Amino acid sequence: MRPGQHWNAAHEAALNILVQGFIDFGLCQGSLEGVLESGDYRRFYMHRTGHWLGLDVHDAGEYKNAAENWRPLMPGMVLTVEPGCYIRPADDVPEAFWNIGIRIEDNAVVTTQGCDILTSGAPKTVQEIESWMAGHE
Repeated sequence: MRPGQHWNAAHEAALNILVQGFIDFGLCQGSLEGVLESGDYRRFYMHRTGHWLGLDVHDAGEYKNAAENWRPLMPGMVLTVEPGCYIRPADDVPEAFWNIGIRIEDNAVVTTQGCDILTSGAPKTVQEIESWMAGHE
């Protein structure tokens, strides 16, 4: 995320990584391009990667311009980055993956040089989260 990059670029990057992971774990079959085109990944990732942040949790603002092109990012814009993975039980899903859901949100502000992650101090790894939870029981 940086000035001039379009709104959807972070979603596209996250989606490529998630879908490749779904393929690597056997949750989706085929090539990255094929799974993206077919939309088979949507059963495990059914939303976009973020939204505007501001005065409200889901702040108002346009994601596309009048020509239906993704809006370019500009310094001062604040948004979330929150890809997720949600695996429900199904006959074609290995049982070891059933009922797994992962979604860790970051909040970012676009700067003149790129972006600053406002939530960089929040625990994100399994070890960090479990350590934090153990100290707050």
